[in-house]
Amino acid sequence: MTEYAVVGSGYMGGGIAQVLALSGANVVLADVSAEIAESNLERLLREAGDFERDGLMRDGAVEFLRPRLRAAASIEEAVADADFIEEAVPEKIELKGATLARISAAARPDALIGSNTSTISITELAGHVTNPERFLGIHFSNPAPFIPGVELIAHPTTTEQAIATAETIVRATGKQTARIGDRTGFVLNRLQYALFSEANQLVEEGVASAEDIDTVVRTTFGFRLPFFGPFAIADMAGLDVYRFCYESMQTDFPERFATPPRLDALVEQGRFGTKSGGGYFDNTEDGAQELVAYRNKAYVAMQRLLDELGPAPLGPPAA
Repeated sequence: MTEYAVVGSGYMGGGIAQVLALSGANVVLADVSAEIAESNLERLLREAGDFERDGLMRDGAVEFLRPRLRAAASIEEAVADADFIEEAVPEKIELKGATLARISAAARPDALIGSNTSTISITELAGHVTNPERFLGIHFSNPAPFIPGVELIAHPTTTEQAIATAETIVRATGKQTARIGDRTGFVLNRLQYALFSEANQLVEEGVASAEDIDTVVRTTFGFRLPFFGPFAIADMAGLDVYRFCYESMQTDFPERFATPPRLDALVEQGRFGTKSGGGYFDNTEDGAQELVAYRNKAYVAMQRLLDELGPAPLGPPAA
C-alpha cells in the first residue's frame, strides 16, 4: 500500500491529507507534538463528516478516510516509511528550512519531498534537503479539498522523474497540475496579488468602492475565468482589440500598461486570435465555432449555478 506523510496538520496540511487519503493512499500526519497531530486528525474526520452530509465529499468518505489517516508521535516517525512527504508548515522560511532538514534526514533517500510553500523560493528551500534532486514545490490551494489546481515548481536540480512522480500522485487525487518555474510568487500569487494591488489602487484613487470592484470582477472577466485563462480570453476578444486597449490605457498609465512584446508581435503577424485562425492558440474555422458554442453554453450554465446558490453571505461593506 502506498504511504504518504504530511508534516503540518493544520488547515492546509490537513486538507491535503484528506485529498491524498481519498485517492487511496495511507497518510501519516505529523506536527509539533503527537497531541496536536492527534487532535487535528480528529478534526479532519469531523470535517469530512460535515462535508459528506453536505454533499461536498462522496458518500462513505469518513469511513474511507478513517483507516487511511493516522497521527504520528513525531516528524521522524511519520516520514520514515513514506514514499512521498508533503511539508505544509507555516509560511516562515526558517521554520520550513528546519522542518525540511528533519524530514530529509529521517526519510528514505528515494522518498519524494514536496513543499506547499506559496511564495518562498524552492531553490532556497532545496538547500535544506539532502538529495535535493527529489525535492520540488507542490502547491495546493486553499481549501485544498475543493480547489482543483496544483502548482508544481522545480528547482534547477529537480529530476524529471521527481516531477513526473509528483504529477502522478497529484492527478490520482483528481486534481490538475501545472509545471511552474521557480520565481517568487510562482504563477498563482503573482497574478492574484497583481490583481489585488490594482484593485486597492482603484479604491485609493476613488474610482470605485471595494464592493463595486468586487461586483465588476465577479460579473465580468472573473465570470469567464472558471473556463478560460487570460490567453484564451484575449484570443476570443481579439488581440488587435487588446493592443488598442493597452495603447488607450497608456494615456494615463504609460509604464503600468505597456503593451506586452508578445502581444505586439502576434498582431504584427496578423494573428488576431480566434477570428483570424489563431493568436496565442491555433484555431480552425470549425474549431472557432465549436469554441464559441462551448463558451456560450458555459456562461449560461455558470449563471444558472449562481442563481441556484444565491449571493455569497458577505457582511456589509466596511466604512
